Amino acid sequence: MPARQGSPIDGLLADLGRLRQSWPKRGWSWDTRIGCVASSFGVDLIGEARAAAKLALPIEFMSSTLKNAPPAVREVVEQTGGLRADQLILCSEPTLVGFAYGLWWPWGDDTTISLRIGLAGRALAAETPRFRELFGALD
Repeated sequence: MPARQGSPIDGLLADLGRLRQSWPKRGWSWDTRIGCVASSFGVDLIGEARAAAKLALPIEFMSSTLKNAPPAVREVVEQTGGLRADQLILCSEPTLVGFAYGLWWPWGDDTTISLRIGLAGRALAAETPRFRELFGALD
């Protein structure tokens, strides 16, 4: 990976931009319930979706490995309702400014999965408008 120019926030948003560009579905919306951008896709796109997600969210935890996650990641999981056995939390490397996370949530119908991507950390909270614009989730 090439060295990044600019601030850690700019680097993180650039990684999220690459995720969005590679995402197999183009539609993103704003999930007001948990303050995340969200996109749903069919199980036929799992491979492409996982590859795109890894561009910005390379770290993965499931319910059985969550105990090994940093406290801030466990806090996000707690605030968003926990992880069922079939769900994942994907995240960027936690830093002093915070981190991005993705909630990989299968719908339970064996056909649809949602990825909800959010920002954790005080420094990143101010970036929410820029983050939403990046994903085209302005409504």
